[in-house]
Amino acid sequence: MVSNTCIQSISRQDTLRRSSGEPLTNKDPIRLRHEAFVKNLQNSIVKAIEQVDGGKFERTSWQRAEHGGEGITCVLQDGAVIEKAGVAVSVVYSELSDTAIQQMRQDRGKSLEGQGPFPYFVTGISLVMHGKNPHCPTVHMNYRYFEVMNPDGSTKLWWFGGGADLTPVYLYEEDAVHFHAVHKAACDKHDLAYYPKFKPWCDTYFKNAHRGEGRGVGGIFFDDLADKPAEQIFAFVQDCGNSFVDAYVPILKKRKDHAYDDEQVRWQQIRRGRYVEFNLIWDRGTRFGLHTPCARVESILMTLPLTVRWEYMHEPKEGSIEARLEQVLKTPVDWIPLK
Repeated sequence: MVSNTCIQSISRQDTLRRSSGEPLTNKDPIRLRHEAFVKNLQNSIVKAIEQVDGGKFERTSWQRAEHGGEGITCVLQDGAVIEKAGVAVSVVYSELSDTAIQQMRQDRGKSLEGQGPFPYFVTGISLVMHGKNPHCPTVHMNYRYFEVMNPDGSTKLWWFGGGADLTPVYLYEEDAVHFHAVHKAACDKHDLAYYPKFKPWCDTYFKNAHRGEGRGVGGIFFDDLADKPAEQIFAFVQDCGNSFVDAYVPILKKRKDHAYDDEQVRWQQIRRGRYVEFNLIWDRGTRFGLHTPCARVESILMTLPLTVRWEYMHEPKEGSIEARLEQVLKTPVDWIPLK
């Protein structure tokens, strides 16, 4: 059995390494290098969006006093282009309960031996951006590294997860193709089998099953990824994360000045309602975050849009561009032919 003192000891050991002033090398644990990666990625994405919007993100840093760890949450609200955007980084040290371990042993944790609780570490970046203009698509991205540790801080079990997906209010097929093409290029650099696997996985995961429709036009998604050496997967994750600005910012720039009317804003609010439904009903990351000890609710729910609307029994007009979107959401499209 692992005590809270053990987790704090591992956290303090990592903190000393962070504060040493020496650059991280391949000899350092991947957990520390992934943490440094997501923090740098957060800064570069925030800078890129600020250049498009002209506004500034509000940055909030917080500490996890119980077990160790920290978070940095950057939020932009009521900007010129962005209605609400959140880019959050979290670093979590905690313990897996026996109940959680039993659930894991049904899947990724089959090789997890011994009795818990076990110390674990997770670090990642998560973002959602909702544009003001209905023609600007919402976008989501998340990349994380999860590690179950031995009492001495060495690795017992590890995996990566994440992806990125696009959720338009008005469908522009060229935008969907561009978004997918950038992510396919990142995948192909490491494994030609990745995109054909991760694209349909994204369509399946980001789905409002209760409505029989996808949340958006997809992208890539993967979880429990540990089928290659950790260094190889870490390199893949870095390329995916670093592709985000190229995948999204050109679309944002292209659509931000489109003319729109009140009816299009109304449709935008309705579609955002579907986005909220997925996040609160189906998203495993939201549920995991809310059940993590010392969870910071504001950071977990930063993904929700600033404004939203639900209308009883709303149906778009038959043959309309709004109806075309719903048709695509109910029947996923291969934006780039899968081989």
